[in-house]
Amino acid sequence: MDGTRTHPAADTASNRLQVTAAYGLMLVTTAGAFLLIRGYGETLIAPPPDTPPHAGRPAEGSDALLHVLLALAAVVATGQVLAKLFVYLGQPPVIGEVVAGIVLGPSLLGRVAPPVSAYLLPESVAPYLGILAQLSVVLYMFLVGLELNPALLRGRVHATVAIAHASMLAPFLLGAALALGLYPRLSSNDVPFTSFALFLGVALSVTAFPVLARILTDRRMHRTRLGVVALACAATGDVTAWCLLAFVAGVAQARVGGALVVGLLTLAYAAFMVLVVRPVATRFVGRLDEARLTRGAVAVVFVALLLSALATELIGVHAIFGAFLLGAVVPHDSAVARAFTHKLEDLVTVLLLPAFFAITGMRAQVGLVSGVGPWLMCGLIILVATVGKFGGTLISARLTGLGWRESAALGALMNTRGLMELIVLNVGLDLGVISPVLFAMMVLMALATTMATTPLLLVLTPKAPSEAAGDRQGCPATGP
Repeated sequence: MDGTRTHPAADTASNRLQVTAAYGLMLVTTAGAFLLIRGYGETLIAPPPDTPPHAGRPAEGSDALLHVLLALAAVVATGQVLAKLFVYLGQPPVIGEVVAGIVLGPSLLGRVAPPVSAYLLPESVAPYLGILAQLSVVLYMFLVGLELNPALLRGRVHATVAIAHASMLAPFLLGAALALGLYPRLSSNDVPFTSFALFLGVALSVTAFPVLARILTDRRMHRTRLGVVALACAATGDVTAWCLLAFVAGVAQARVGGALVVGLLTLAYAAFMVLVVRPVATRFVGRLDEARLTRGAVAVVFVALLLSALATELIGVHAIFGAFLLGAVVPHDSAVARAFTHKLEDLVTVLLLPAFFAITGMRAQVGLVSGVGPWLMCGLIILVATVGKFGGTLISARLTGLGWRESAALGALMNTRGLMELIVLNVGLDLGVISPVLFAMMVLMALATTMATTPLLLVLTPKAPSEAAGDRQGCPATGP
């Protein structure tokens, strides 16, 4: 049967050598193909940038506070209602929370009742919501880092890294190739093709580790063989994706010439976090338990978080990278990690992240995607993202020993993008690498690929919940 194939954990030395050789060939091929795409893409000409509309002066004083509180209340309430609706339909609740920001923004409410939308989410309050949104994402990425479990890689390092990176390199290369067609139509001549292609490739390569973990837990698959492999691949892919995003941000901000310095500083900071901060953090959290987690200890962690975010922001990459790195070097099973996850998760996801959804909703003007041509381009983006992620995972998983059905299910899981994709897209819009029209298309792609995951799993793993009990005897206990 399909499930009786050799598992990656049982790889022989020769098989590992073959995987390593194939992995090296994959990297070289991808790099060579991207250089060819870049060489041709640099000859393309994009139109001049559009003049951004005047956003008006920011609201001041009590008026700003009133609109911020009102906007948060509206997005939180609408998000909870839509989250329950989407859960009823078998979808992750984050879909409803993201849609809430779009519903209250110019895409829907702004068209049906413009005065109401303008009062709930006025342009003048965007700077305040933007700061709150950035803070929420910094805290959220810290929590994502805390959830990373290196033990997932134990015994399956070669296969996991190969699958994770193949599931990224395939959509990355297809995204860079897609940039050849999108750059002259959806970009402007003040954005270098290299930055545009790199960012589009990274944006199509992202997997939403937290959403994937929630889907697996809801379907009682997180302790199955497939669940453990999926979590390990997503964790590996997330680390790689944020490193790539840091490099792309450096290219976009410093242009190609200065990107090398930014890249070297980023690598040096990551090495410092792993080699210096991680041992210190391990000793620090090892002396604490949840009962001894004093306010002073909590303050130390928060100061370290803010300084790490500040460091990467000063280097020239986004602050979320520093927050993610700090979370990743704190042992995930420590009392500190458990306490911060328990205390911060609801605050961040229920109260603060809605500010991020509100900003995304204000930016994601779906009405900009009008006409047959733009909608065909949007459909093409969704198709390329799915083929790259699903196909890259399917083929690599099959070559490392998984059966066809299991490989296809893993491909469906890795195609989940969710909130992580929105974070990447907002970074690209802030950097000016992507236009508002492309931003709206990519948001639709993130929603479509995430919503497709659960239905595909129902088809590919119909017996997954009942098989969980049998698989648990052979798989280590892991959580999301």
